[in-house]
Amino acid sequence: MEFKQYLSQQCAVVEQALTRYMLPEEGPLATHIKAMRYSLFAGGKRIRPILALAAAEALHADTQHLFPVACALECIHTYSLIHDDLPAMDDDDLRRGKPTCHVVFGEAEAILAGDGLLSFAFELLSHPDALQGISPEAQLRLINLIAKAIGPVGMVGGQSLDLAAEGQAISFEHLRLIHGYKTGALITASVQAGAIFGQGDEEQFAALSRYGVQIGLAFQIVDDLLDVEGTTEDLGKTAGADAQRNKATYPAFFGVAKTKVMAREAVDKAIAALENFDAKAEPLRDLARYIYERNK
Repeated sequence: MEFKQYLSQQCAVVEQALTRYMLPEEGPLATHIKAMRYSLFAGGKRIRPILALAAAEALHADTQHLFPVACALECIHTYSLIHDDLPAMDDDDLRRGKPTCHVVFGEAEAILAGDGLLSFAFELLSHPDALQGISPEAQLRLINLIAKAIGPVGMVGGQSLDLAAEGQAISFEHLRLIHGYKTGALITASVQAGAIFGQGDEEQFAALSRYGVQIGLAFQIVDDLLDVEGTTEDLGKTAGADAQRNKATYPAFFGVAKTKVMAREAVDKAIAALENFDAKAEPLRDLARYIYERNK
């Protein structure tokens, strides 16, 4: 119950920050900004910004100046969902229980809404508010790390590999590569952003990075499971879509029972990576467990 309260509180804090930093629907760009805000405020667990905040808290840092970075991570994630849902990609009509951005605003405006959120994220990452918490050198390192995680050797590259693999017989090693780029890279970078902001030393940064890699893996494995076992109503998106598109997934390779074991193992490894952290890291441990136990 305590963790559910923590998660609810942190989600509300992130929502407040997004409301504070996000552009208003006004002026000649009102329609464009409305499309951006539609997807950004359509709900969601806000896991990536919460991970960044929790990682900084694990290092006993004051997180009040981390919110521009946390909001940037959510903008990036939302942009990726908008583009992922496009007809040229996964062609989904439902996201977070609502019609997808391109269904509401048209395909061209949805593309621009995603582009706008991605660009705005870097405005937030370089925001003067963020500089109050870390040095310019650390801020530059943080921006570089996130840019790499979402680019051609990160999330975008993973999406390219994922599209190319549809309907193809691929190896399990290739599946892990896709997942690591497409899903894991931004989740890991979110944790690392908190580690940089919290001024963690080399050993702490490495441990938090290991944690990030493992929860990123667990997140994608559970996503694969939910696509098999979940319902469209619970997920807020079309259930069974992976099978319809003939995508390689963990359940397709190993079956549901073994896949659940693999997800649990990834969570256990994530928690083990935090063995040298004190009680301030308990939210990170609980977040790992939550990723395994979630139903959407």
